[in-house]
Amino acid sequence: MQSTPAVPPGTDGAIARVAARTALVLETNNLRGGADAQARTAASLQRLIALLARQKQPLFTLAQVVITHDGLDAATCEQVQRLAQRPVDFVRIDASTGYYDAKNTGFAATDAARCDWVVFADADCLPDEDWLRELLAPFARADAPAVVAGRTSYAANVVGTALTTIDFMYFPNEHAGATSNFYANNVAFRREVFDTHGYQALDGVYRAHCQVLGMRLRAAGIPLHYAARAHTEHRLPDTRREALKLRWMRGQDTYSLTPYLLRSYVSPRWQWLAKSGPIGPLCVLVTRLGFSLRALNRQDLPPLRGARWALGVLLILGFSAVDMLGAFARGIGLHTTGRAHADAQALSYHRP
Repeated sequence: MQSTPAVPPGTDGAIARVAARTALVLETNNLRGGADAQARTAASLQRLIALLARQKQPLFTLAQVVITHDGLDAATCEQVQRLAQRPVDFVRIDASTGYYDAKNTGFAATDAARCDWVVFADADCLPDEDWLRELLAPFARADAPAVVAGRTSYAANVVGTALTTIDFMYFPNEHAGATSNFYANNVAFRREVFDTHGYQALDGVYRAHCQVLGMRLRAAGIPLHYAARAHTEHRLPDTRREALKLRWMRGQDTYSLTPYLLRSYVSPRWQWLAKSGPIGPLCVLVTRLGFSLRALNRQDLPPLRGARWALGVLLILGFSAVDMLGAFARGIGLHTTGRAHADAQALSYHRP
């Protein structure tokens, strides 16, 4: 999707009023992975809070900040509040709590009397300095949407650009300026909308719940406003082994996601693909590959030219091939992500 215009001048007061009725929910699930996870989680979380404190719409202007965790020590909590320059509500969760359940738990801890809007972000992301302001700006309009999806990408290098075309594509729908999908690391909801819909359990799925919720919202007639300037950078896994594991799990997830995609976007005559073993998921991934190749240099990242463009294409093909292997394995009965609490698994995302 193409970029949206910047926030119009003269709207700062309206955005400030929205911020004063907004909660930010951060989960730390994506920081659980890797060696010495507790110490590295503390360092990574503090790095993010320091970035958020320097936002054009700083944290102290929000009604509430909630952080879910499974074992931050008191010193870390104190330092986080010092960096945030405001009180923070820390919500303890079990170590087996999944990524999306953590977001639901964080939402439940927000104060309905103070918060009309709720922003969700991930502790392993690096937001641009105007991310929060751009994400809240649409809510300040007279025709305010119910949901605003920000833009997420990986780092603006060859590998990150190639992977962004795979993991972070946005598809327009019939509403002007709207997207058909969003990502759980960069989205804001009108409170009652998330309270009604929220994330639902998907057994054996690592990261696809937000795509399913996007389809449910679309079916309910709720447009998702796309705010391309509300940009955050998602880190890549710390090691190549983990990056390969992520691709495999994405492929495994495609098997579970396929029935939802078919019901939402494909005519009844093709619904048999949902029960076709690996055939349906592979059809989905081949289709996605075409979209990924077309999306290269069209996602608001610095364009790749010449040899770098050719390398980007090769990387898209290679990464997609690993995804397809994961989907094929799942389709023939090799389920490696686990049938329960799959979204509680964590890779390491601690590199600056």
